[in-house]
Amino acid sequence: MDWDESRHGLGLEEMDATHREFVALVRELQTADHDTFMFLFQKLVEHTKLHFVEEGRLMRLYKFPALGEHEGEHHRVYGDLLQFNRNVKNGRLALARAYVKEGLSEWFALHLGSMDAALAAHILRCQQQEDF
Repeated sequence: MDWDESRHGLGLEEMDATHREFVALVRELQTADHDTFMFLFQKLVEHTKLHFVEEGRLMRLYKFPALGEHEGEHHRVYGDLLQFNRNVKNGRLALARAYVKEGLSEWFALHLGSMDAALAAHILRCQQQEDF
């Protein structure tokens, strides 16, 4: 998974910067050796928690109408990461590696193109209205 500004950029630097970090971590995980994978997966869990908390803050600040659905998706994915992390901490990496290579990348593309794009568009509209 590589960052592609034309495909992934939402036009809201605050969200784009976090997403760039997420993509970079996932890319590193996809080719990491055993020990590096264990370390980076923990970083991914921590990054994702902060990522989702920050998006939640933005949704509340800008009164995003689909907050419940969006946060529900965040809770589901973060829960998945925590489950995989239990295995990773015990040295069992196979399922987590498969999730990083396929499931997480696919989820990110879908989530970014739908829920995050809608959130960014909503925030940008709100910001434009505040300028008047």
